[in-house]
Amino acid sequence: METPNTRNNIRENNYSRRNLWSGILFGIGLIAFVDEMVFHQLLRWHHFYDLSTTDIGLISDGLFHAFSWFATIGGLFLFADLRRRHALNIKRWWGGVFLGAGAFQLYDGIVQHKMMRIHQIRYVENVIVYDLVWNIGAVVMIIIGFVLVKRSSHSRKKGE
Repeated sequence: METPNTRNNIRENNYSRRNLWSGILFGIGLIAFVDEMVFHQLLRWHHFYDLSTTDIGLISDGLFHAFSWFATIGGLFLFADLRRRHALNIKRWWGGVFLGAGAFQLYDGIVQHKMMRIHQIRYVENVIVYDLVWNIGAVVMIIIGFVLVKRSSHSRKKGE
C-alpha cells in the first residue's frame, strides 16, 4: 500500500534523477559546444571527422554543432521544468554538468582520438602533451561532478 511518505520519496528520487540528467545533458552540450567553437572553428586544430576531405570535415563539424545544441537545449528544458516545479537542486545539477562535460571529454579523448582515430586534438609531433592535458582535465571534471553529486545527496538527507 502506497503511503503519502512513499509517494514523496518516489517524487523526490524522480526529481533527483531529473536534476542529474538535466545537468549531464547541459554539460555534454556545453563542452561539445566549447570544443567545436574553440578547437574546430577558432583555432582550426581539427574537424570532428578528419579522415576525409576538408568539406566532409566541415559538414561533420556542423552535425557535431547541432548535436551540442540539442543536448544543451534538452538539458535547459529539464532545468526550466525543475524550476517551475520548485524541485531544482542546484548542487546536484552542477554535479551533473561536471559529470557530463568530463565524461564527454574523456570519451572524446580516448575513443575518438585514440581508438577510432577520427581526429586528434592537434596535429603536432608531440601530441601526448595535448592528450594528457585533455584527459586529465576530463578526469578532474568527473571528480568534481562526483563530489558535488555526493554532497547534494548528503544535503538532502540532512534536510538542508
